[in-house]
Amino acid sequence: MAVFNLVLFCIAVCLCGLSAVPVQRITTDKRNDWPIIGVLAQEVYKPQPKQNSYIAASYVKYLEAAGARVVPVMINQTEEEYIQLFKSINGILFPGGGVSLVSSGYAKAAGIFYKLAVEAASQGDYFPVWGTCLGFEQLLILTCGENLLSQTNTTGVSLPLEFTKDAVESRLFKDFPPDLMKALESENITENSHTWSISVETFMKNEALKKFYKILSTNTDGNTEFVSTMEAYHYPVYGTQWHPEKNAFEWARPYYPHTPSAIKNTFYMANFIVNEAKKNFHSFASKDEEQKHLIYNYNPVFTGATSAFQQIYLFE
Repeated sequence: MAVFNLVLFCIAVCLCGLSAVPVQRITTDKRNDWPIIGVLAQEVYKPQPKQNSYIAASYVKYLEAAGARVVPVMINQTEEEYIQLFKSINGILFPGGGVSLVSSGYAKAAGIFYKLAVEAASQGDYFPVWGTCLGFEQLLILTCGENLLSQTNTTGVSLPLEFTKDAVESRLFKDFPPDLMKALESENITENSHTWSISVETFMKNEALKKFYKILSTNTDGNTEFVSTMEAYHYPVYGTQWHPEKNAFEWARPYYPHTPSAIKNTFYMANFIVNEAKKNFHSFASKDEEQKHLIYNYNPVFTGATSAFQQIYLFE
């Protein structure tokens, strides 16, 4: 019933007046230079004792490299626990992976944070939400209330972006240097590791998605043109179907790009996310509470010989 109610809320957000609320404009010099961003964990494929969920270490390094600290957001917590954590952190990242977008602990936690972030934004509380790959797909489902994804041949391929007319003035890309924008649209530096995408045709036929997001870039697998980058019109909600973090921090696959432009893109993307989080002023109740939640309490393990990730954090 809770998941059903969440879906109804998400549909209402797009079809009712909330979508007209403008993105908060920061008109003072006030800024949070100590941002903490949550990264959502997800179920492991084969659970073992004390190894039931994980976060790829590349997402942690990605955010830390741009000046943020990271808190792991565990799955299967109570809604009250998620609400308290929401009030303590400054943004959240939904990472890529391979779990259910409907029934997993990942999906349920993402739904709660998405709902809280949209509600907060309508009240002037700026809380950024980012989705990468699986997280991008999760945002689509949370926004329109149904799964509109279709299969594409996009597993293990790096592509140039096909920018839309909205990209240049978008919040995400408007401060990128011209040479990086040129590289993004001419070099194979955005890595795709997904078997599901949303086609541009399907996206444009869905009123909820069209109202909530602007398409910033598209790509094609040769048969289907799909949405690859998007940002919400009126909320700090962003998504890429591709992986900006892999360029600098993953080495287990030959198709991960490591050119100078690819590395530069990693850090500009991370810098954008972290700067969005600096517009939020949530905080933990105490320094001790903050330190108890930080990722520093966990040690990553090397998995590069057996998986697509060099290192992962494992949780109970």
